[in-house]
Amino acid sequence: MLLRAYGIARSLAMYYGVPGKHRRATRLYGEFLKPGDVAFDVGAHVGGRVRVWRGLGARVVAVEPQPDCLRVLRLFYGRDDEVTIVPGAVGARPGQARLALSSATPTVSSMSPGWIESVTTDRSFARVRWDRAVDVDVTTLDDLIAVHGVPAFCKIDVEGFESDVLAGLTRAVPALSFEYVPSAHEASLESLRLVERLGASAGGYVYNYSPIETMRFAGERWLDAAALERGLERIRPHGRSGDVYARLR
Repeated sequence: MLLRAYGIARSLAMYYGVPGKHRRATRLYGEFLKPGDVAFDVGAHVGGRVRVWRGLGARVVAVEPQPDCLRVLRLFYGRDDEVTIVPGAVGARPGQARLALSSATPTVSSMSPGWIESVTTDRSFARVRWDRAVDVDVTTLDDLIAVHGVPAFCKIDVEGFESDVLAGLTRAVPALSFEYVPSAHEASLESLRLVERLGASAGGYVYNYSPIETMRFAGERWLDAAALERGLERIRPHGRSGDVYARLR
């Protein structure tokens, strides 16, 4: 229990206690969201993005499978009628899945055994331990859209399960993001391929990259998929994870 409390406190400090981060995040997401828009936060964790998006006037659907994080979300946002908290995960099809939990570092809890195996070779994950597991309900992005409408922006940060989440989406959304981890490079490229496929009938996507939690784009120019992939190959040896952003042309 003490280790779990430490993990949640660490997450709260990371997402709520960094000076200037909220301001930078508001500026970044202000490019995608306006008052009244719907935003999906898939892997909402302790709600750092929820806070920013509500400040922009968006209606938020926050999906989170971790019991400890759900308690925080309900405490912070459970009385906000413009925030819908969905307990569970998102995947390729509805059902149930096993979530491996890291008590000390809940940000890296994952439903992807392959991703966990990949990142254990990364020095930045050297001290991470997945010490327990829970079964969680799984829905799909298509099902969430059927209930809540098409999101103007969808954030997918689910520690290696991103391609499974995208496999449960059959239409392009205006903008989205997914996590990139260099030690799980191939998994991220699969996510990119799925996004490209979704965008093919809607004019295509362009891409940018934000190094981990900086809330800033790496470049002013938005790239096509091939240029983004070359950029990810360049940063891969340096081990700098982050988020890929995509928006329709």
